[in-house]
Amino acid sequence: MTLTGSQYTITSGDYTAVITEQGAALRSLRRGGIPLILEHDPDQLTPAAAGQLLIPWPNRIDHGEYTFDGTAQKLPITEAALDNAIHGLTRWESWSLLEITESAVTLGHRLLGRPGYPFRLDLTARYALAATAAQPVSTLNSATAPGLTVTITATNRGPVPAPYGHGAHPYLTVGIPVDECTVSLPTTHYQPVDPRMIPSGPPLPVAGSPYDLPTPLGPLHLDTAFTTHGSAHAIPVTNPTHSEVHLTGAGRTVTLWADPAHPWLQLYTADGLPPALRRTALAVEPMTCPANAFNTGIDLIHLAPGATFEGSWGILAQL
Repeated sequence: MTLTGSQYTITSGDYTAVITEQGAALRSLRRGGIPLILEHDPDQLTPAAAGQLLIPWPNRIDHGEYTFDGTAQKLPITEAALDNAIHGLTRWESWSLLEITESAVTLGHRLLGRPGYPFRLDLTARYALAATAAQPVSTLNSATAPGLTVTITATNRGPVPAPYGHGAHPYLTVGIPVDECTVSLPTTHYQPVDPRMIPSGPPLPVAGSPYDLPTPLGPLHLDTAFTTHGSAHAIPVTNPTHSEVHLTGAGRTVTLWADPAHPWLQLYTADGLPPALRRTALAVEPMTCPANAFNTGIDLIHLAPGATFEGSWGILAQL
C-alpha cells in the first residue's frame, strides 16, 4: 500500500492516466509517455492540491463561516495562514472502487454529515480515456472528447437541501517553465480578491488588464478566477458551449476543456510550490462557482433531497 492508497491505471491509445484511492485524484496523465500534468510519487503527500477534486466547494470560504437556509455553520479552518476553509472535504479521504475497465475507472465516496456541513452526499468520479479524435475540440462533448474526460456526480441523500459546488486542481505542463509559455482562454472577466483571497467586488473586464490573455506569461503571477460574464453571476449552466484553456510552449499544447457546469476557471502559476516545482506548471481549475460562494450565493448549487448534479471536464494534448 502506498501513502495515497490504491493506484488505478487506465490506458487508451497513447494516453495513460493514474488515479489514486485518496481523494479520487489524478496523479499522472501522459500521452506517448510525456507528462501532461504535474505528477508526484504515490508515497508523497499531494503537493499544493495537484490533481485533487474539490468537493463540496472549490476555492475558499471566508473564515470557514456561512449561513445556509437560515442556519449558521462553521467549518474547520484548513488554510490557517489566511483563516479560510479551502477546497472542500473529500480530497484526503478514501474513495471506493466502483468499476474499472482498461480505459475507464469510477470511484465513489459517501460524504456523511459533520459539524459545519450537516448534509449527506453520494459522490462519484469517473475518469475515462479515449484515443485522439479527428474532430476539432470545439465540436466535442464528454461522450466524444479525446484524451481524458472526468465526470463528477453528486446526489443529495440527506433530508434537506445542501449547498454544493465542485472543482478540480490539475497542473498542466508542456515541459518548460510557464514564464516561457502562452496561455489562451475564452473568458472576458476576472475576479478581484482581497489579501486573504476572498472576492472583493464584482468581476472586472480582462481587456486592458494584466490578465488580458493570450500573451506570453513572463513573470506574471496568477492565482485568479476568470469567467465569461461581468455581472454578479456567471453564465448559467444551461449555456450550450464549453470553455477551453490552452497552455502552449516548446512546440506543444495541452488543453483543458470544461462543460457549461463549470462557468469559472481558476489559473495559478504555482508560485507557492517548492523551489524545484515553482512555476513549472499552470494550475487550471474548472469550478462550478467562485470562491466564497457559500456566502455570496454566486453560482451556488442548492441540491434538493434526491437531486443529482453532474459536470465534466477533460485534458488533451497536441505534441
